[in-house]
Amino acid sequence: QVQLVESGGGSVQSGGSLRLSCTASRVTSSMAWFRQAPGKEREGVAAGLTHGSTTYSDSVKGRFTISRDNAKNTLYLQMNSLKPEDTGMYYCAAAWALRPSLKTSEFDYWGQGTQVTVSS
Repeated sequence: QVQLVESGGGSVQSGGSLRLSCTASRVTSSMAWFRQAPGKEREGVAAGLTHGSTTYSDSVKGRFTISRDNAKNTLYLQMNSLKPEDTGMYYCAAAWALRPSLKTSEFDYWGQGTQVTVSS
């Protein structure tokens, strides 16, 4: 079992930045960030493997950066140039996988989420 706890959410204006953190009880090979806006399905934002391979959704590519500190069992999401459409609950997810994925079905462990609100 893997426990995940997110932090770092908040309210910012359009164009601002936030850094999300996810502390895990243990590091898995694949970890990712997802988000869910009210009335919408949960979508993958960024994913990464232990050795550094990453993937991003087209909507955040060039603005968000996923990184991990395996010594601290922590996953990060640096979010720059935030837009109102980035608003939502952001979830950390973990899985034992060999390639990065943005599919919710491929993750076994989930955190409770941290809210991000971007105002125009």
